[in-house]
Amino acid sequence: MFAATTDHAFGGFKDSVKNALETGEFVVNLATWRLRKQMNASAVPAPREVDEFEYAGLSKAPSDQVRPPRVAESPVHLECVYGRSVELETDDDGNPTTVVFGTVVGVHIDDRFIVEGQVNTAAMEPIGRLGYMDYVKVTEVFSMERPRWE
Repeated sequence: MFAATTDHAFGGFKDSVKNALETGEFVVNLATWRLRKQMNASAVPAPREVDEFEYAGLSKAPSDQVRPPRVAESPVHLECVYGRSVELETDDDGNPTTVVFGTVVGVHIDDRFIVEGQVNTAAMEPIGRLGYMDYVKVTEVFSMERPRWE
C-alpha cells in the first residue's frame, strides 16, 4: 500500500494514485537514505506530462509482472495489482489522503542486501515518512520472538 495527499489546487490525484486507478497496477519502490533527495523531488506537483523519473534524476527498470516501471536505483521493488483505495478525511476538506492497496505479485531485492539467506534491512538504510516534513532513517534492526500461549 501507499498513500498520497490529493491536492485539487494542482489538478487532483497525485500521478501515482491516478496511474494505479487507471491501469490497475503499481510498483512500490523502497526509499532509502541514498535516494532521499530523489524521493523528495518525485513529490513535486508537476503537470501530468512531466516525467517524474527524469525530473528526480532516476532511471526506469522494466517490471516482470506489471506494466509500470521500477526505480532502478532502489534496492527493493514490490510489483502490485490494484485492489482498492480508501479516501481518508483530513483537516483540509479539499485535500484528502488516498490510500491505495494492492496485492504483491512480484518482489525484487538487490542481492547485495541478502546475507545468509536473509534481507539485511539496516544495510539498505530505508527511510520512512513520520509526518509533516519529518522522516526517519533505519540504522538498527532488532528481532523479538513472539510469545506463545502455554
